[in-house]
Amino acid sequence: MSPQAVRGAECAATRRSTQSSMIDHGLELLSEDEAVRLLAGGEVGRIGITIGALPAIFPVNYRLIDGVIVFRTAPGSKMSAAAGGAIVAFEVDDWQLEDRSGWSVLVVGRATVVDDGALSDQARAAHLEPFVDGCRHLLVRIEPTFISGRRLVHALEAPSG
Repeated sequence: MSPQAVRGAECAATRRSTQSSMIDHGLELLSEDEAVRLLAGGEVGRIGITIGALPAIFPVNYRLIDGVIVFRTAPGSKMSAAAGGAIVAFEVDDWQLEDRSGWSVLVVGRATVVDDGALSDQARAAHLEPFVDGCRHLLVRIEPTFISGRRLVHALEAPSG
């Protein structure tokens, strides 16, 4: 077995044998509860859709309402993806450049157009308003089927001297 394969097997065994959620030095795998908590606290994320078999990623402001991601849009590519019930990716993150820390949450799920009056009322009550100008009165929801998250963590530096 090559040294890389041995090292990979050792890392995999370490991940399986500990209760720690560290998946690599400095990279922590978040629990689903923690990922949802971070997702709920965000305001701006990115939706990843497919346009003509090519990936396209767009920033959107959103709210997490009753476990689903909701955002406003206008007719166009995001609306077309939702109208077709496309499986999409949604990502939200927060990074601190000063100390190179941060986290990222990824959601995969089906996008659909919101035709539920109750969810529309909840979006209004949550003050979900688009950041950009123009008419963005259409609501899209993403029903999560997969949620994962990662956090950058750094070991404490030993005092010098």
